[in-house]
Amino acid sequence: SLTVSSTKLIECSTNSFSPESVRLVDGAGLCSGRVEVKSNQSWASVCEADFDRQDAEVVCRDVGCGAPAALQGGLYGEGEGQTWDKEFQCKGNESLLLDCDTSDRKNNTCLPGNAVGLTCSEPDDVRLVGGDSRCAGGVEWYDQGEWRTVGAEDWEQEDVAAVVCRQMGCGSTVSVLPGNTTRGFGVDCDGDESALRECRRTYDLLPGLTVICSDLLVQPDIFLTDPMGGVSRGHQGPEMFRGYNFTITCSTQPQYPGGSYLLTFTGSNRTQTQPAVNHSAAFLFPAADDSHQGNYSCVYDNYVFSHNFSSESELLSLTITGN
Repeated sequence: SLTVSSTKLIECSTNSFSPESVRLVDGAGLCSGRVEVKSNQSWASVCEADFDRQDAEVVCRDVGCGAPAALQGGLYGEGEGQTWDKEFQCKGNESLLLDCDTSDRKNNTCLPGNAVGLTCSEPDDVRLVGGDSRCAGGVEWYDQGEWRTVGAEDWEQEDVAAVVCRQMGCGSTVSVLPGNTTRGFGVDCDGDESALRECRRTYDLLPGLTVICSDLLVQPDIFLTDPMGGVSRGHQGPEMFRGYNFTITCSTQPQYPGGSYLLTFTGSNRTQTQPAVNHSAAFLFPAADDSHQGNYSCVYDNYVFSHNFSSESELLSLTITGN
């Protein structure tokens, strides 16, 4: 007799109910109000039970404001439209709300007074543009209602860059590149300031500068799939039956082409490396046994701006259970 076995990995990624956009309404300004999402050409309020701090961080970022300051049901009224029928599953580091996963709501009703209201802090007054990452690009400062290029003398650029990376929460300075031909108002920093606004400002037009910070790459995701139905969700993470095939997938939001993923296994020198294809890599394990139990993480490495950068995922804790 001839026995033929095959392992198929099927990955699906679809969300037909993704929000198209988000807004804050009936607040004091652009950075406060009732959270409403647009889907199928209509706006819907969001129930407080379906919205948490990580979701709020993404919404505030999406609308161009700073970090969340207050989150409360009924804070800015109920609205007149429908209620959003999904629950957001944001990790908190997404740039847009439409990048977040959604799931079915646990409760079918949203009681009156529970339409979530959100107050974000005022927008950050410094940004890095043109580098395909919030932690790389030309330095701009929001001044008198518009974004303006920041310039610095050659001997000041390292100090200015250190302050910018610190203020942006982007780690330390990796490099400072000459800016384009655009010139901007001058800034003079000592290098230990917490924000650019604490530096001395001059009104000389100086060459702009491009700053590359160490936290260039977004944190990758790690998740486990299996084609045979051998995985279940435990309290500490996924649980896999012995003998079943499983796949650990590493992925990241599109930023830069290329790169590679290193899959590490805590407590062991066992590692695997694969090139990133469409910003992800899949590591196939043919049969689960006790040696596979432990913590896994994905390390994404890429060579960008003439430097090596890396970013590590959260840990995935895998438990191997009985047959």
